[in-house]
Amino acid sequence: MNAEPRRLVEQLEAAASLPAGSNERFNGYGVMGLPFRSGHVLAMRRFPASAVGPGYTSVWHRSPDGDWVFYANVSPRQACARFFGAIATDAVETEIRLEWTTPFRLHVAMPAVAFNWEVEVGSTAATRLMNAMGRLLPSRAWRSPAVLAAMGMMAGPLLGVGRIGLHGRVPNGQHFIANPRVLWVILDSHAQLAGVDVGPPGKLQSQAHLGDFWIPQRGMLAIGQAYFDSFDPALHSSQTSRSATRAE
Repeated sequence: MNAEPRRLVEQLEAAASLPAGSNERFNGYGVMGLPFRSGHVLAMRRFPASAVGPGYTSVWHRSPDGDWVFYANVSPRQACARFFGAIATDAVETEIRLEWTTPFRLHVAMPAVAFNWEVEVGSTAATRLMNAMGRLLPSRAWRSPAVLAAMGMMAGPLLGVGRIGLHGRVPNGQHFIANPRVLWVILDSHAQLAGVDVGPPGKLQSQAHLGDFWIPQRGMLAIGQAYFDSFDPALHSSQTSRSATRAE
């Protein structure tokens, strides 16, 4: 396997397909999460294959006050706010640009909100070990909550990312399974939102989470798949943000 993320992402974008199943499935890559010493948190998802609509890109931002905003280049109901909107202050549809400027450096931009984010990634002994182990797991193991729980317990300390949740429930009530098949660590990052620098990356005093999904205390980039329960209005919230509820 070529270890350059840009090459693997280009291959994925050229031939993205949905994994097998009948639930809500996604295939792509993203920054699982990146905390900053200032208290800001950023994450990014790029799913060229989506079971709930067109492929999309999403940026997540949590302010130091704990307010989450989900940006996406499609309707919030077809993006990450579909699953996390119950705790979101807002969900915004806007243009999002992704550019791999080098094999290991990604630039993310949202012109409408003066957002620019540079991410440099690389491999470590721990990520190489996790990637090698992941390649040996059969497909059924990646869908097993017991296997994923054991993997998370091992990977958290090994990668230095704190608690990991690879399955559980999201704020809108759906059960999820996350399959990060290939991993890199974020070596360096700089970001500005509304023209203001958010400062250097660093662990938070209290690890951020959205339901059972925990934001890594050390930035990680992953290629993989995600699975969620199919939406059931009797069990799941359709809320995409608190501001959307007020508007309705």
